[in-house]
Amino acid sequence: MQPFNELLSTDRILVFDGAMGTMLYAKGVYINRCYDELNLSSPDLVREIHAEYIRAGADIIETNTFGATAHKLQQYGLEGNLHEINAIAARVAREAAGDRAYVAGAIGPLGLRIEPYGPTSYDEARDLFKAQAVALLEGGVDLFCLETFSDVSEIRQAIAAVRELCDLPIIAQMTIMTDGNTLFGTTPEILTERLDNWGADVIGLNCGVGPAIILNALEKMREVTKKKLSAQPNAGLPRDVQGRQFYMCSPEYMSKFAKRFIQAGAKFIGGCCGTTPQHIAAMAQALAVRPEGAQPDLATLEQALGPLAAAGAAPRQRARRRDAV
Repeated sequence: MQPFNELLSTDRILVFDGAMGTMLYAKGVYINRCYDELNLSSPDLVREIHAEYIRAGADIIETNTFGATAHKLQQYGLEGNLHEINAIAARVAREAAGDRAYVAGAIGPLGLRIEPYGPTSYDEARDLFKAQAVALLEGGVDLFCLETFSDVSEIRQAIAAVRELCDLPIIAQMTIMTDGNTLFGTTPEILTERLDNWGADVIGLNCGVGPAIILNALEKMREVTKKKLSAQPNAGLPRDVQGRQFYMCSPEYMSKFAKRFIQAGAKFIGGCCGTTPQHIAAMAQALAVRPEGAQPDLATLEQALGPLAAAGAAPRQRARRRDAV
């Protein structure tokens, strides 16, 4: 396979996987479990889900480590297993990927308030992220995906932690709310400028909302950066049915936004909460009809789909975090 960092200088469109937690729950793992620990106790199950996404057309799969930081693992008494959980997660993903897909080391927020909003210092936050990144590197990831961050100060420390260890590509993704800004009020333009200045190789949005709001934000982001953009929306608005959250956007609905994301400047497209291999397959098929292993570029997409005209407005949706049901 071509080294991942070489792809950043091309126009190739790459497809991410979808939600891990959604699939684990669908396969019988209840929500009171630590999903990151399943890398140790049920690696075959995690590997199976990775393989399903690859068969669906994913070019990049994320390690099952969204919550594998010390503070979150401490809630299950597993903080002492942090290194093992992350390293094995990367190896399991690598085994599933083979030479068919790239492996992204997934790092999510710490679950702590950092300065100036809380007692955790920048240096402490950076060290916590570094502990996770070290283990993911040991497991053999091709790149890092920092995702579902609301605080730009926190993701800055995650970027710094990775950069102190290696020069692997970093995809840095923030989460926005239904008003189009982060929970802390940061606009898409400001977060994009900051992530660009702090050294992210790809800048994007994931989780929080469905595809329509992310599309609107991407159109603003592309005006302030030359970096490639990424989009991993939720499968729309979750509905509460007898205490369980269901994401209602169909694979067909999600696939309609794949072309629009490309027109808005995204080169990396996938899904977050509520998305499944069926969603990813529909999105991959919407991008282009391609031979096994071939990567579509913009010329191929326009030949297959027609001119990439500006997208119109679409109904707004809202959703939650990547590993939700």
